[in-house]
Parts: sequence; structure tokens; C-alpha cells
Amino acid sequence: MRTTVGIIGGGPAGLLLARLLHRAGVDCVVLESRDRAYVERRQRAGILEQGTVDVLRECGAAERLDREGLPHQGIELRFEGRAHRIDFPAATGGKSVTVYAQTEIVKDLVRLQLADPGGPPLLFEAEALAIEKADSDAPVVRFRHEGREEALSCDFVAGCDGFHGIARGAVPVDRVRAFERTYPYSWLGVLADVPPSCEELIYARHRRGFALHSMRSPQVSRLYLQVPNDTDPADWSDEQIWDELSARFALDDSGWRLERGPITAKSVTPMRSFVQEPMRHGRLFLAGDAAHIVPPTGAKGLNLAVGDVVTLARALVQHHTTGSTELLDGYSETCLRRVWQAERFSYFMTDTLHRPPEQTPFEDRLQIAQLDRIATSRTASTELAENYVGLPLS
Repeated sequence: MRTTVGIIGGGPAGLLLARLLHRAGVDCVVLESRDRAYVERRQRAGILEQGTVDVLRECGAAERLDREGLPHQGIELRFEGRAHRIDFPAATGGKSVTVYAQTEIVKDLVRLQLADPGGPPLLFEAEALAIEKADSDAPVVRFRHEGREEALSCDFVAGCDGFHGIARGAVPVDRVRAFERTYPYSWLGVLADVPPSCEELIYARHRRGFALHSMRSPQVSRLYLQVPNDTDPADWSDEQIWDELSARFALDDSGWRLERGPITAKSVTPMRSFVQEPMRHGRLFLAGDAAHIVPPTGAKGLNLAVGDVVTLARALVQHHTTGSTELLDGYSETCLRRVWQAERFSYFMTDTLHRPPEQTPFEDRLQIAQLDRIATSRTASTELAENYVGLPLS
């Protein structure tokens, strides 16, 4: 097989990159190791920045998003038994975020790609095995599909296959710098068949740990509890989960109540920050989780991946139309500026709202002082809002 851009990974990053390239007349092939059913049910992020929504609209992938997505104009912070709302449009000149599950974005992009008779090939159950000659003008991706080992020759390779994919490991170790932080707690996440008890997300800092109230639809709630690392979800009964969530969301002198319902899924998510530099080796370009991971507190993971592929698509289209390598040469540096700002914000949100084991009373008071600052200072509130709705993609 021969193409201009070989894309490894059929998640939202790889599929969006394929969509952007196809609309600009650049040939590509997408290799996805899993089957379609698996890809379309992977539970991941659900908060879309303003820029992410704009990109999906521009590439014709937002019809269902505009119909079913839930626009949110702010978030609520809860701490010390009181609540404070941050108004995004007022602080950012009209920007907001949208709740729309990553699984639904994948379904939309898969449908568009497969429905286009002239669209780029999307191969499911095509396991990438190796990337060869990445530092040459003719890289090759070896992959296994339908029981046969095949080769995809291309001009460029986009590694959109996540932290555990082969693309990240294809960069020679002596050319890599890795930066990492592992947090001493995890999230116990649940899906529940109950209408959300709030209109916007609630971020709660409590002496027993962090809690988050989110949603997937007007009928389905998504909720999280800070728990110790190595927690087994099976050790938490449904009643224990609802009781703990209710305690952490509780407000003084308020009639607000957390609605309960059947819990349909439980999982534990470790918390980590990770960046690999550079995001390019020869003609191999890393995007999304293949290059960086953020803790989910700041809702940046999917949105960072979108920023990467928009930047990469612009660079590849420039090369295709003019022969210039200017944007390709600047890809890693351009992306990393935004990546590190997202890492900073995600760390700030995580560190401010969670209580690590053995936290001292002094550190408790610092967290409360930081939240008080956000609640009483327009400058601090605007800083949070601008980062939450998303920094510019370019």
C-alpha cells in the first residue's frame, strides 16, 4: 500500500486528522488495531473546548454534536460547604464548553469516513507492528491485517495511537526527554441512569477528598470520587458511592440534593502527567496521548489531541500545496507551547482540589485560600475560565 500520510490510531485524533487531510486533498490511510465496535464504545473524555467544537463544525462533523451536545456556560466550585459559579462567557468574551462524549465524536467521524466513497481507507483490526525508516524520506509502517503482514509506504507517519502504542516507542531513546508526575490518588468513576442533579459541572473540594459531578446526557450522570491508588471498584457498593458523593457535594444551608439512580458502570482512573519531547522524529509526528497525558481534572486530554492534529494538518497541507517544510519543522515547538500550558492548568486544578494522603493542616489552608482567591478575584476567576474554555489552537 502507498499513501501520503500513514495514520496510526483510529481514535478521535487519528480520525479527525484524516478528515482534515481528506478535505484538503491530501491522501491518507488510517490503521486501527481494534474492531469498530470496540472503538465506538471506548469511554473517555466528555468536555469539548470552544476551539474543538469550532473545528468539528468546520470539517462537517458536528451535525449530531449541535443537536445533542449540552452547551455549558460555566462550572461550579464547592468548598467549605459553599458554592461559587464561574461564568465563562462573561470572563472570556462569549466562549463556553460543550458536553459531548468522545465515543460520540468517534462514531460521527467513523460514519463520515466510511460513508464517503472517495474517502481515505480506514482499516479496523489493523495492528501496527513497526515504523521503519522514520528518519528517511520514505518511512514504512508494518502492520497485520486479516491474518497477513503488510507494509504501508508513506511520505509521513502520524502517531495517534496513544501512550501504549508503537509510535511513541519508535523515537530513539537517546533523542527523547520525558517529564512525568504520578499522583498519589485515583478517580473512581461511575455512570448512572439518573438525570444530572445540576445544570453545569460541579468541582468539589472536601476534607474527605475531591468529587466531580458531570453528565453524558439529560438522562445519564457521570460522577467521580477521589480514592486511594489501587482501589478496586468492586469494593464500593452502589450505596457507599452515593453516600460518599452526597457528603462531598453537601452545602451548608441549602436545599440542594444529589439524585440517585442505578449505577451501570464503575472504573478507576489513575492520575498522571506526562510529556515526551520532541513530538517529532524525522517524518514521524506524535499527536495526542502518544506525546502527552494530563490528569482529567482540567478536561484537557481530548482537546489537546485536537490542537495537535489541527497543527499537524495545517503543516501537511502547506507542504502538499507549496512544498514548504516551515510548519512541519515547527510542529513540535508549536504544539509543546500549548501542551505545557495545559499541563500547568491541569496540575493546578488537580493540586488545588484534591487532598493527598498525609496532607498537613497548613496545606489544607493553602488550598482553601486558593479557592477563596478564585471566588473573590475577577482576575483569578478569569484566568481559570480562559484556560478551561481553551487557549487558541494556533
